Amino acid sequence: MLFVLNCTDKPNSLELRIATRPAHIAYLNSLGGKAKFAGPILDDDGGMIGTMAVIEAPDRAGAETIAAADPYAKAGLFQSVDIRGWRWALKNPEAA
Repeated sequence: MLFVLNCTDKPNSLELRIATRPAHIAYLNSLGGKAKFAGPILDDDGGMIGTMAVIEAPDRAGAETIAAADPYAKAGLFQSVDIRGWRWALKNPEAA
């Protein structure tokens, strides 16, 4: 099952985000096919203020485990993490 991780950074945490970003990217890459796509959420000026990722996990508990193991989460970057089930309906490369 697919899950959307919508993560909002704590205020004034850009330095922590930048310092932790290489480990975060390496972690997502280590998930292989479980990480479908991801990227930063931006404010109106283009600054990074969060993360959105779509991951594959067997169930919500699996998605929570993946989210908790992210270096950003371990570093305490996020103010909130919203995890929702998701169905890829449009332009899904695996459906072609």
